[in-house]
Amino acid sequence: MRWRSFVAVGDSFTEGMDDAYPDGTYRGWADLVATRLAAEAGPDFRYANLAIRGRLFPNVVAEQVPAAVAMKPDLISFAAGGNDVLRRTFDPNALVARFDDVVGELRSTGADLVLFRFADLMARLPGQRLVAPRIALLNKAVGETAERHGAILVDLYADDTYLNPMLWSTDRLHLSPAGHRRVAGQVLAALGVGCDEEWLMVPPYPAPTPWLAARAADLRWAGQHLMPWVKRRLTGRSSGDTITAKRPSLTPIGD
Repeated sequence: MRWRSFVAVGDSFTEGMDDAYPDGTYRGWADLVATRLAAEAGPDFRYANLAIRGRLFPNVVAEQVPAAVAMKPDLISFAAGGNDVLRRTFDPNALVARFDDVVGELRSTGADLVLFRFADLMARLPGQRLVAPRIALLNKAVGETAERHGAILVDLYADDTYLNPMLWSTDRLHLSPAGHRRVAGQVLAALGVGCDEEWLMVPPYPAPTPWLAARAADLRWAGQHLMPWVKRRLTGRSSGDTITAKRPSLTPIGD
């Protein structure tokens, strides 16, 4: 095992929402990957997760990237930009240019770097005509940047399994526990490390919902998830304003 340390950088995707531990904190794919790598590497393996929900790309770069570089890990994961594509002020050219710079900086440390092309989640969300082209642009840039800098690419967008709603939480934006397990399995496969085969198993598609029940579910979703999100946008707040990184320093898995 060539990795003795792993630092995960990003937003809610990497923090682990909505895959909750019993204490209410989140596990997610990165914790699962770290646990598997630790089992291979032994007790000296160390793991940090700097990701915080709601963080925009510039915040991730300014706050988490320097910390990750300073830790000098063997392996880094970087996933950011998903929150930015949902914003009215999204500047694709600026983000793509900065993305390449950041990947170059992370790779210059000598660490192996994992990047992601984001899964397609817009089929169940409003704003598809506006947001879907932005996601496609970001995914294209990620793929090209990974190839240019020799990063390890995990292509979730190419996996149609993520069209299964059972891989997503009730907010339709974050992964379910089953979704996180599948991402963890795909990351480990990209790293050449075996994992529990159950992580890659996909729940059956739910039975078709009658039209009236589906519209009622849409209304409940809008009230519980969409409207609070809109309110935060209007008031300049973020879901991560009071949140700190769950593993801010490199420590053994059991710590």
